[in-house]
Amino acid sequence: MFNTPTAIVADDETNLNVYLCQLLGTLWPELSIVGTAANGKEATDLIKRLEPDFAFLDIKMPVATGLEVAIGITGKTQVVFVTAYDEFAIEAFESAAIDYLLKPVESDRLAKTVARLKSESVAYPDREKLVELVAQLVAKTGDSNPQYLSWIRAGLQGETKIISVDDIDYFKADHKYTSIFAGGAEHLIRKSIKDLAQELDPQKFWQIHRSSIVNVQSIEVARKDFRGRYTVFVKGIKNGLKVSDPYSYLFRQM
Repeated sequence: MFNTPTAIVADDETNLNVYLCQLLGTLWPELSIVGTAANGKEATDLIKRLEPDFAFLDIKMPVATGLEVAIGITGKTQVVFVTAYDEFAIEAFESAAIDYLLKPVESDRLAKTVARLKSESVAYPDREKLVELVAQLVAKTGDSNPQYLSWIRAGLQGETKIISVDDIDYFKADHKYTSIFAGGAEHLIRKSIKDLAQELDPQKFWQIHRSSIVNVQSIEVARKDFRGRYTVFVKGIKNGLKVSDPYSYLFRQM
């Protein structure tokens, strides 16, 4: 008799947990999500108690990281790492982890992971290499009080301006440059949206598209169309900013 595959999902951000479970439900209806966890200890307890076939583990979680959880697995559970950090994801993948997903998790990328998990060629992460990754993770993110950007230097008509991030309404990428929109003026910087997303306080700035980040305080309304897609309107700005599907979870509770 065919056994229904099972999985747990672990991420300290509730909305991301829900979003990943929904995507998995769409792409792999046969998969049974038997539990979710908000930190490493909860994930470890679920894996020991339920012995799921798969565990989708956020690398950076409170109490214990996803890497530390993976090291402690002694049963059949196979691991997929979920991370916002490219370097950790790539290292985990090269260390024989089944697979990894970069945040925000996109449907096409998850579909490839699902196909791989369904195949016969799955492997368990090398524990020794995972120990090395844990050390690197602690060294990289050991500061419990991360220093986010407070000021940004930007060019405007041949001048350099110092702009407080609190005054910025949103960032919009365009080819090699990123535009800063603050107080009705536009400024240019040579920093990518990807870099900004890691350097800005995620409680104050939300990435809503691969090419845009918005100051939460500047959002006037998030409007949903008949297809369920959101457009964000910033105070004082006529044109809206499109929200891509991987980020729509940010507005579903608004």
